[in-house]
Amino acid sequence: MQYATFNVSRVRALRGPNLWSRNTAIEAIVSCQGDLYGGPGYFSRLRQRFPEIGYQAPVGNDESLPPLPNTLELAALGLQAQAGCPVTFSRTVQTVEPGVYQIIVEYSEEAVGRLAFDYARALCMAALHDQPFDLAQALAALRELDEDVRLGPSTGAIVRAAVARGIPYRRLTEGSLVQFGWGSRQRRIQAAETDRSSAIAETIAQDKELTKTLLHAAGVPVPEGRPVESIEDARVAVAKLGWPVVVKPQDGNQGKGVTVNITSEDHLHIAYNAALEISSAVMLERYLPGQDYRLLVVGDKLVAAARRDPPHVIGDGLHTIRALVDQINSDPRRSEGHATLLTKIRFDDIALARLAAQGYDAESVPPIGARVVLRNNANLSTGGTATDVTDDVHPELAARAVAAAQMVGLDICGIDAICGSVLEPLESQGGGIVEVNAAPGLRMHLQPSYGKGRAVGEAIIAQMFAPGEDGRIPIVAVAGTNGKTTTVRLITHLLATAGRCVGMTSTEGVYVKDQCIDTGDCSGPRSARNVLMHPDVDAAVFETARGGVLREGLGFDRCNVAVVTNIGSGDHLGLSYISTVEDLAVVKRVVVQNVAPDGVAVLNAADPMVASMADFCPGSVTFFAADRHHPIISTRRAQGHRVVFVEDGRIVASRGQFEQRLPLERIPLTRNGSIGFQVENVMAAVAAAWALGISWKVIVDGLSTFVSDPNTVPGRFNLFDYRGATVIADYGHNPDAILALVKAVEGMPARRRSVVISGAGDRRDDDLRRQTQILGAAFDQVVLYQDQCQRGRADGEVLALLREGLANAIRTSDIREVRGEFSAIDTALASLDQGDLCLILVDQVGAALGHIGQRIAAA
Repeated sequence: MQYATFNVSRVRALRGPNLWSRNTAIEAIVSCQGDLYGGPGYFSRLRQRFPEIGYQAPVGNDESLPPLPNTLELAALGLQAQAGCPVTFSRTVQTVEPGVYQIIVEYSEEAVGRLAFDYARALCMAALHDQPFDLAQALAALRELDEDVRLGPSTGAIVRAAVARGIPYRRLTEGSLVQFGWGSRQRRIQAAETDRSSAIAETIAQDKELTKTLLHAAGVPVPEGRPVESIEDARVAVAKLGWPVVVKPQDGNQGKGVTVNITSEDHLHIAYNAALEISSAVMLERYLPGQDYRLLVVGDKLVAAARRDPPHVIGDGLHTIRALVDQINSDPRRSEGHATLLTKIRFDDIALARLAAQGYDAESVPPIGARVVLRNNANLSTGGTATDVTDDVHPELAARAVAAAQMVGLDICGIDAICGSVLEPLESQGGGIVEVNAAPGLRMHLQPSYGKGRAVGEAIIAQMFAPGEDGRIPIVAVAGTNGKTTTVRLITHLLATAGRCVGMTSTEGVYVKDQCIDTGDCSGPRSARNVLMHPDVDAAVFETARGGVLREGLGFDRCNVAVVTNIGSGDHLGLSYISTVEDLAVVKRVVVQNVAPDGVAVLNAADPMVASMADFCPGSVTFFAADRHHPIISTRRAQGHRVVFVEDGRIVASRGQFEQRLPLERIPLTRNGSIGFQVENVMAAVAAAWALGISWKVIVDGLSTFVSDPNTVPGRFNLFDYRGATVIADYGHNPDAILALVKAVEGMPARRRSVVISGAGDRRDDDLRRQTQILGAAFDQVVLYQDQCQRGRADGEVLALLREGLANAIRTSDIREVRGEFSAIDTALASLDQGDLCLILVDQVGAALGHIGQRIAAA
């Protein structure tokens, strides 16, 4: 029997909106060999090992595909779902290669998604070969990993509240450090601490003696007590205060090392040693009788309150105390740490001492109905339970809690109060505040053991962001085949002219307020995320390249403006299964699909594939085209929508009765409108600036001060004068770009025309030939050189293809072949006479422009 097999050649994490969905997802390239139906009995064996797989109904599933890759997809999704992860989307797509599939499966935590895919493959192979698969172990491993890596209850509640308000977030570490919002509007939290939680206030809260001193000065009731330096000193303090007492670490938290209601010297000794394990400084206080309450203060408001009961069991006359504890600890809501709503009860010296004080040990069988306390402090972290009492808190008691938080200086504060009831003020019942806690746990308020949960995450977000604020800054995403970098730089310039501190990413680096903070090709999502982390940035413009979208998705959840310049045939077709222009358009369309509902897509009406993206935009659309009679421009204009076009030597922005005319002669980038592709870039930038609400005065000023020189837009139609000849340096790197360049230079007078060109090895053969076919019809001389990096091609292979393109050149009579970019530039410059024109298609932009500048300076 021929068994089917899987070979996984690549696994990627798509961490932002992507080609497949807005969800984070694992994307795997899987090649399947053999019987793609799995052979007789495959499905029944699969369901025997994972019964729930048959009940998954993912969004995007294509039932027309062979079952084998589909079951791998469904298994990866279903395992996560059964492990408790909130995932619903998956998809399998046939690639252009027979038997090779792209499998996309949503994840909520990346590490869990990757592990689930590994288990899914093992499950399917086990079903194929009729081998065992331990489903329980796989689900347990997934649950354990998910518990380890996901946000805890407190941080998760705050994040969910932010998402509900449309505030974007990014997890900055594997722990609980989270950024809300972007750039200059960002805020950060770590657990239940904000970036405005004072370090001094936190230090005060950790020092229990200092906290008591400050609260007493504010008129807040606190228990008597003092630090003790030894067990002998503790006995002296007890002699003055009297029994019972409380012993706790002076700088502890989460109830660690705290023992209450101590009534004997033996118990005192155990409690002192327990506190000493947490801190070298130990506090001893008078025990306040009553209930243990946690009061949560956010800003100047009490937002939640809970009565905390210590860990305890109720006797049934049959089971030992240890067995009763085991029964309680089997509750799935309990775990060893803080990842779940409750914590397991544990036996330690404090618990055993508390049992002894009641006449029990761990193996005792308490009578029916007997309440056996395992420790007197009621922190959830030691196994306690919570009952919500928020609606019962007396206004004066709430005021004391707020006063305590403000005296210490905490914006989020957990107040521990001991009193008979929260229905009365503290003073009237002899109660007091025993602790003030920074970074308080929110578990007991979110889903208390008894009573209703409170919206404490929402309260914290409301404290961080004023009503109506979402922490966002304007984002412009620019996609397309040609013109992206110039359009990005021009939009950035217009925003800067409007007074914004702009973060910009492009193929040339990352810039913040004109300062380069990273170099190289930075047109991917990582660079975008870095800009959104920068605390000075209050507007962002991102060049959004195809590669980054395919590798990782977008670096943001949505944008205010998406610009698509054009779709060309020479933009890395054949890579990552993007084999047609239609495929490429779908990738470029991702930015349009992720425009905010109140945002704008700026689309090139003259490019049918770009224009068709309008149907996928959640917001509104502004079309641009040079031809004012273009059917889309005419129709949209008649309907009163925003359009941008050219008329009588002016760029016209029109909507209904409104028109703004911008003379091309005042826009240096276009050279009086003679450079057609620059006119298109300007129209796109104008439409984007209009969508952002930039004033027309600022737009006019910005256009008039933006020039196409090596400093402003390096490698984008940079003009030089060399001994009376015109030299143009440009990074045109595909047939569409070269067609646009040829059209531009044909409108410029020249006695003789020459061009310098190489080719990137990762282009298709036809695209390389097509480049020189175009140039051979427009230039007298062509200087060929080999690129510095051949990108997988053999030495000389690219040059041979470029020569093939010149085989039937209409105009070119002088073809030269030179090794090295600088040598090719020197060869072309040496042949120039006054009145000539030379187009240099640069490869290493910065270095080539520097070399040209040196040659011109030396001329």
